[in-house]
Amino acid sequence: MNKHATVVAGLAGAVKRYGAVTALDGLDLMLHRGELVALLGPNGAGKSTTIALLLGLVRADAGRVELFGVDPQDLAARRRIGVMLQAAFLPSTLTVAELLRLTMSYYPAPRALEETVSMAGVGDLLGRRYTKLSSGQQRRVQFAMAVCGRPELLFLDEPTVGMDVDARQKLWTSIRQLVAEGCAVVLTTHYLEEAEALAQRVVVLAKGRMLSDGSVDALRSRVSQARIRCVTDLDADAVAGWPQVAMAERDRGYLLVRTDAAEQVVRRLLDADPALAELEVLRAGLAEAFSEITRDSTTEQEAA
Repeated sequence: MNKHATVVAGLAGAVKRYGAVTALDGLDLMLHRGELVALLGPNGAGKSTTIALLLGLVRADAGRVELFGVDPQDLAARRRIGVMLQAAFLPSTLTVAELLRLTMSYYPAPRALEETVSMAGVGDLLGRRYTKLSSGQQRRVQFAMAVCGRPELLFLDEPTVGMDVDARQKLWTSIRQLVAEGCAVVLTTHYLEEAEALAQRVVVLAKGRMLSDGSVDALRSRVSQARIRCVTDLDADAVAGWPQVAMAERDRGYLLVRTDAAEQVVRRLLDADPALAELEVLRAGLAEAFSEITRDSTTEQEAA
């Protein structure tokens, strides 16, 4: 990340409480132009509250929240963002084309309808009523509404829920295009492969605090274990007892091994079975890193 990149929004020491529950506990977060930030965390981590503060939907109890350097409720600042939330309640009588034209009218310099339609892949839906669409089709329309105003900052909350694989891949392509154009994107998703595919930066929250902030590779590096997969006649229970082996089990004809000393374990596997085949060594993925970081945080908080 370019430390000198333009900051488009941020929180500094943000605190938000709902009664006795502290949703955010002194959160610092800066968002930069042309950067896609995946905001991850278990339920109750503070993701929705973070977005609500940046959108000006709620006020912080302490700390500072800015959108393009001003209050998030400033109308001029709000016209520079696009939003795709998990739930959208839209007029039931309007067609997709009517919804898009209505939304475009709220912005000073919206995209052309044809460009928006192409970006969201909704050309086949323009004449249909929104309420008659499938959930995946509705999500595509919501994306079109979020990008039609040429946002400089785009919030995508679980954007591909309900989409098939092809629609999801097309949406990923459009998101990458927006980032390349300089748009900042905040993505929340339960599909960790989506964050892994799209994000330049991953922020992990838990119980209102930041646990990690960095690239996907940096997050992966916090997990020392690697995964080994191979075809062998070696007994899984015996391998599980080797030094530096955390786990060994059988899965559909393969032996799966987890270890923090992959090179040494691979050598021993090859020595023990010269006929070993289809050997793969994989570093920890984002899912493993996310699970380990949030699990460690929970353990520390329970021990405190």
